[in-house]
Amino acid sequence: MSRSSPPRLRQLRVTGAAAAGLLLAALLAVAPGGATPGSAAPGGAALSGATPGRVTGASTAVPAAVPGVDEISSSPNLRQVANLPKQAPFDTTSALGTDIAFQGRYAFVGNYQGFVIYDIARPSAPTIVSQVHCPGSQNDISIYGDLLFLSTDEGRSDASCASAPLPATEPQSWEGIKIFDISDKATPRYLKAVETACGSHTHTLVPARDRRSVYLYVSSYRPREDYPDCRPPHDSISIVRVPLRTPTDAAVVATPNLFPDGGNPAGGYSAETSGCHDITAYPAKNLAAGACMGDGVLLDITRPEAPRVINRVRDTENFAFWHSATFNNAGTKVVFTDELGGGGGATCNEAIGPQRGANAIYDLTGRGDARKLVFRSYYKIPRVNTDTENCVAHNGSLVPVLGRDVMVQAWYQGGVSVWDFTDSTRPTEIAFWERGPLSETQRITGGAWSTYYYNGYIYSSDIQKGLDVLELRDWRTWSAHLTRYDEFNAQTQPTYLSW
Repeated sequence: MSRSSPPRLRQLRVTGAAAAGLLLAALLAVAPGGATPGSAAPGGAALSGATPGRVTGASTAVPAAVPGVDEISSSPNLRQVANLPKQAPFDTTSALGTDIAFQGRYAFVGNYQGFVIYDIARPSAPTIVSQVHCPGSQNDISIYGDLLFLSTDEGRSDASCASAPLPATEPQSWEGIKIFDISDKATPRYLKAVETACGSHTHTLVPARDRRSVYLYVSSYRPREDYPDCRPPHDSISIVRVPLRTPTDAAVVATPNLFPDGGNPAGGYSAETSGCHDITAYPAKNLAAGACMGDGVLLDITRPEAPRVINRVRDTENFAFWHSATFNNAGTKVVFTDELGGGGGATCNEAIGPQRGANAIYDLTGRGDARKLVFRSYYKIPRVNTDTENCVAHNGSLVPVLGRDVMVQAWYQGGVSVWDFTDSTRPTEIAFWERGPLSETQRITGGAWSTYYYNGYIYSSDIQKGLDVLELRDWRTWSAHLTRYDEFNAQTQPTYLSW
């Protein structure tokens, strides 16, 4: 039986002269030089009185031409410092690299074939500590103390790492959460499996107030009548409680229904709601934002086992699939992403345009149960990609800049974008990095799946190319170096010092 201690709370280490830091931080409140707003555009329709806004994103640096196959293109302020390719048995085209979590000197990267632990003590020279072969789509990952959690969202013959695919139509088919002991990074140990309704496409870690346990909000979707463990309606999430001293006692403790009315029935451009794709929690604010296929929701998570929907928004004009969410540090805005095409489509082209397959920025207004999400604008990368490149808004995190709202984000083969949304109506790209297409003749699923800022560097899990490490050098973001985390899960959003 494994014992796991909760990690120390996020630590902020400030270096240099504090007074000078605050003086320069004040300069960050000035709009980025050279930034120009995008063209005006109508916003999407919304529920609960939310009002559509205007304006799409612009960029301070756009390349002159589309890069060739595997050619790197970037703005001068964002450069690659390392790439560590996928290693066997994770080096096949079907072994897709997925999400990332961090702890101390380590990065943990999911893969459809298992997960990889990297030593990133020297960001310019990362090394592989261990690889755990444990197949199961899509192996979404998070970390807490000595525990690692993986999501399995496909039918498997059993819960072991030696399982084989088994159709979800079979009653004995297994999907859910797997728990590992990672106290020894070189030899992780499999501890426990928890089966959940409709499997676990993603999960979100929410620490209990007493720090004696953690909760996993399990998101899954698309039920079918012929799935014994996933029949419609499926308007709920599963909540798994994991006692930290006895993680083998982990179990589902609640399945709250977030959509008693059934959610979005589909219509216009939007998908039908039949579960959630992803949830981002902001424990310091007792809030969470759910991206639930056809709906975006704001949740009160004061009682972790009983989250409540405060507000719900919908965009039937421009949002096809509500995929993920990110709060700003103040908890006054939410960025939702639209994964148009499911991540496999070429949506960063002139035919799709600048408002679909994009981000939507919402201001959070009001107080208590009267809080509402109010639409302000869309943001999409301003570069046009080829039709052989899967490209759409995907996973990102805040860059912890003092006094501004800045985010780094993965766009699959659209690469990496760093953008400023301090003014919710005028989001602006301030840096980018991308590779050219994997092929000129066929569409191969690839590109940046998750891209996060962690302790001075940007780390990107490329589906086919492995782990990329990037360095951002820009006067507008220098203060991010003042923030250091002991542990980082992007979907359990930490707060950082602001002024």
